Amino acid sequence: MLRPSSISRRMRRISFALLAAAGVAGTAVACSDATSNATSGKITVLLTDAPGDVKTAMVTISQIYMQGSADDASDRVILRDTPITTDLLTLANSTADLVKDATVPAGTYGQLRFVITGGYIEVENDNGSTSIFASSPDYAGLPQGATVAGALQMPSFAQSGLKVNLPGGSVTIGSEQTILLVDFDVSQSYGQEAGNAGRWVMSPVMTATELSFSGSLKVTLSKAAELTMPSVNGTPVTLGQFKATLTKAGGSPEELALTDTDGDGTFEANFQYIAAGEYSVNFVAPAGVSTFTTNPASPATVNVVSGASTTHAAVLTAAAN
Repeated sequence: MLRPSSISRRMRRISFALLAAAGVAGTAVACSDATSNATSGKITVLLTDAPGDVKTAMVTISQIYMQGSADDASDRVILRDTPITTDLLTLANSTADLVKDATVPAGTYGQLRFVITGGYIEVENDNGSTSIFASSPDYAGLPQGATVAGALQMPSFAQSGLKVNLPGGSVTIGSEQTILLVDFDVSQSYGQEAGNAGRWVMSPVMTATELSFSGSLKVTLSKAAELTMPSVNGTPVTLGQFKATLTKAGGSPEELALTDTDGDGTFEANFQYIAAGEYSVNFVAPAGVSTFTTNPASPATVNVVSGASTTHAAVLTAAAN
């Protein structure tokens, strides 16, 4: 039996974006049941995640494949077989190209699977220190000189692969573009065995939602010309110390730092690969700033449009200690 810890409850969500687009005919690794006139399509797999309090969530993905109607290797399409080791938590609001334009036979596929051959998680202890739990004491992805406190169990992921349940039980690849957003709920995917502080178990909860397109949202914050920023410990507060948050109804807020890359005085946060729909945008002030106001008022409601980039521009009009 697993029990969540205070760390696992604070974890956020990780998302995989799977894009299947129309493509030219080509040689495939394996075939599945054809359900359309198209002979093949092309598929791209992107990996992204949301920030959280966990320090590290490293995994080695050795293979990615689509599974047809038969649950055996003869009905399998290999999308990637070059291992990649990545820290999921460094991908906050960005993507890694796991699969790029792989040719896939048109047809129906019941599963997407990730073969994970190793990993470790670094969690924060109650006293502020951290501990590492790894799939093996000599896992190649461990940082040099790391001390492993205990085991991270990954049942059968290196053999049968981590199964992603697709919407409606399957996905059909044909001549039309298809996008699947696969949500990895980290808060439910890592647990510490009851009565065993030395072992964690990775039991991922992954569900897929089919989308027309994903969208993006750029949040900007500038300062009113007449505003004098307050000081904290003798140092004036800057816009770069504020953060932007994005929350979908019923979901957890995603938080990004605001940066001014072109030096024009307007700070930006770019939320990428998000599902279309209504969101709440807000800002988080740095420590020492107790109140602030923006124009338009925050939090504000914005609508993200499928396949489009949306911008929400706000001006900081007041800030006080």
